Amino acid sequence: MIEGSELSPRAIGALGSVIGVESCANAGEFRFFFADQRWEWSDEVARMYGYKPGAVEPTTALLLSHKHPDDRELVESAIAKVVDTGEPFCSRHRIIDTEGREHPVIVIGDYQTDENGAVIGTAGYYIDLTDALEGERNDVIEDVLPELIESRAAIEQAKGVLSLVYAVSADQAFAILRWRSQHTNTKLRDLAQQLVLDARDIDADRAGLRTRFDHVLLTAHERVVPEAD
Repeated sequence: MIEGSELSPRAIGALGSVIGVESCANAGEFRFFFADQRWEWSDEVARMYGYKPGAVEPTTALLLSHKHPDDRELVESAIAKVVDTGEPFCSRHRIIDTEGREHPVIVIGDYQTDENGAVIGTAGYYIDLTDALEGERNDVIEDVLPELIESRAAIEQAKGVLSLVYAVSADQAFAILRWRSQHTNTKLRDLAQQLVLDARDIDADRAGLRTRFDHVLLTAHERVVPEAD
C-alpha cells in the first residue's frame, strides 16, 4: 500500500485478486508530487505507455500527449483539479502507446501525505483493461470503486456542512477539512464522516449555532473510531 493513501488494504487486495499475480503487468503504481510537478511511475505503467522501464522520465506533458484526443481535455482538467484541491479522484479514459495501440484504463488516485500529514501530492494505481475479461472489469468496479465513492460522498457532505455554516465556497470548505485532517493526523474520510454525524446532533433552532459547530469541528477527531484494516 502506498504510504499516505486513503484506500484500504481491502480495496488494494481486491485489485490483486482480480488482476492476479501472473497478470501484474495489467496494473501499476504512480506518484505525483505537487511542489516540483514530478511524476514517478512503476515499470508496469511505463510499459502501458509503450516505454521500456527507465527509458523516459514521465512528465505531465508526456502523459497528456498519450491520451486519446477525445479524453485529453478531461484528463488535463482532472490533473489541474487534483493539484488545486488535493482531493481523491477516479478516471476512466484511454491512452495511446508508442505503437499506436489504444489502452482503456482506470486510474484511481488518492492524496499523498508526508510524515506530518501535510498533503504533498497524489498517489495511486493504473489498471489496464485492454485484455481484461468483462467479468474481471466488473469485479474491479464492484470491489474498488464503491469504497472510493463512499469516501468521496462523506467528504462532499462535510464540505456542504462547512459551506453552510461558515458561508464559504466548496474549495474553501475542503481546505478547512483538510487542515483539520492534517493538524489532528486523522484520515480525511474518517474525519468527514464524524463531522457529518456530529452536525446532525446540533439543534439548528438554538442560538449560538456557529459557536457549537466550531466546537464540533475542533473536536470531531477525538470521536473518530478508526476502522480495522
